Amino acid sequence: MKHVVVSLSGGMDSSTLLLRCLKEYDTVTAISFDYGQKHRVELERAQSLVDYLCYKYDINYRIIKLDGLTDLLNSALVTGGDEVPEGHYAEENMKATVVPNRNKIFASIIQAVALSIAEKTGEQCDIALGIHAGDHAIYPDCRQEFRDADDAAFRIGNWGSEKVGYFTPYLEGDKFTILQDGEVLCEELNLNFDEVYSRTNTSYKPIYIAGVDGNDNSTFGKWYSDYKSASSVERVEAFIKLGRKDPAGYADETGVVTWEHVVNEVTKVLENHEG
Repeated sequence: MKHVVVSLSGGMDSSTLLLRCLKEYDTVTAISFDYGQKHRVELERAQSLVDYLCYKYDINYRIIKLDGLTDLLNSALVTGGDEVPEGHYAEENMKATVVPNRNKIFASIIQAVALSIAEKTGEQCDIALGIHAGDHAIYPDCRQEFRDADDAAFRIGNWGSEKVGYFTPYLEGDKFTILQDGEVLCEELNLNFDEVYSRTNTSYKPIYIAGVDGNDNSTFGKWYSDYKSASSVERVEAFIKLGRKDPAGYADETGVVTWEHVVNEVTKVLENHEG
């Protein structure tokens, strides 16, 4: 039996990784973390995706609450932090989106779970991470040298750690290559591409739009992605390259916007960056 523990944020990268793991492994455990992130809607999307996939595939899914850390962390991504910057990831101000030691905190828990599965089953268990080259410049805890050092500490500190391996299929790729793999995986796993990716959130500045239900006039609302934060720009760029419309809805301060509007605005950002 091949076992894996997936770090599932609810974003496009880790959600695609989850599909890859369903293809490659016999048992899949997925773990998400609530650390007080402003874009907490990603946890709702992760749960929604797992619910969708569980009609066909078995996934042991858990959300680990770390929200007691929120007011102790200095980052624009957590509740109470500074405003999330907008623009391209190459800009210096994007370092404000770093959450101190985030991946080390997550990794420690995922390593503990993977080692526990390996010990219980007597079989190897891998850790699956959706890290990719597009994150390397801004997020040092996504770089291979960090992963190597973290892995060394894990192996020094635990008996039986040789039973735990790593699965990082996108380490040298980017969001476009990840999305390409997602398209292939949806075909291979007999899943609807739009159903999968509408259940993901990449936006660091999601926008809540309230409305009125025409049936009973009750108030309702929905979370939409922004298209100005760097994470969203990177996602939209991937969909543009793939030649597909992003099934996730988008909005700005004026309300819900069309995909064509999103493409036009993001294209301007990309052109300015290239210039």
